[in-house]
Amino acid sequence: MSAAEYLNSLFSLDGKTAVVIGGTGELCGAMAEGLAAAGAEVVLVGRSEEKANARLAKISAAGGKAYFEPCEVDKKANLEDLLARVLVKSSKIDIVVNGAGTNSATPFLEVPEDEYDRIFRINMKGVFLSCQVFGKYLVDRNEGGSIINVGSMSGIIPLSRVFTYSATKAAVHNISKNLAREWAPLNIRVNTLVPGFFPAEQNKKVLTPERVDQIMGHTPMDRFGEANELVGATLLLASDAGSFMTGTETVVDGGYAAMTI
Repeated sequence: MSAAEYLNSLFSLDGKTAVVIGGTGELCGAMAEGLAAAGAEVVLVGRSEEKANARLAKISAAGGKAYFEPCEVDKKANLEDLLARVLVKSSKIDIVVNGAGTNSATPFLEVPEDEYDRIFRINMKGVFLSCQVFGKYLVDRNEGGSIINVGSMSGIIPLSRVFTYSATKAAVHNISKNLAREWAPLNIRVNTLVPGFFPAEQNKKVLTPERVDQIMGHTPMDRFGEANELVGATLLLASDAGSFMTGTETVVDGGYAAMTI
């Protein structure tokens, strides 16, 4: 067996279907490209058809297969409708990535109730409901599967200035471990992919020069991550290479979590 054949046997996603919620964004979009390059048919889920089309063009140019389905993830009925639409086009689902998210830098004592509700509705409720809808599908299908919930370093180490966001991500980490334990006997793996600091649309508003200096001072690799650097961990968690991995917090952070003084 050649090296290429060996790696393909570990990481190939040929014949798999991956639903990537948040796939129109920068980070999950790169993850979606990686899943498609590994052979999966990818369903990009988001709100912006324009962003989806740009990502679909890149996937198609690389020889991958993908299509777009719009969805607002904060209502169970929307996700049930999404599931039904995907099953018409793809017949089955093997991998689900939950990566829709939003953020705000409002000081804690000034966080308005509607902002708190909006961030929890998208970041946590969306993941919770998606796991209910797609998890039930995987349980009923009884052929295993992989759910990858996108967490955050702030879900492990509380970060200043993003209080509501941090609380939502801590909840995502918790529900992922609970579901991993619940569904392990069914070979449904649930893991949390934990990016460190990656510039993306949702955090650009908080990346002031002072904030960037603080981040770099706490990141041994002394740089931000690039979106394609999440692909390796994504493929590990999605493929048979990670067949004994569930309930993990797979950190991709340039050493941030290892830094103390």
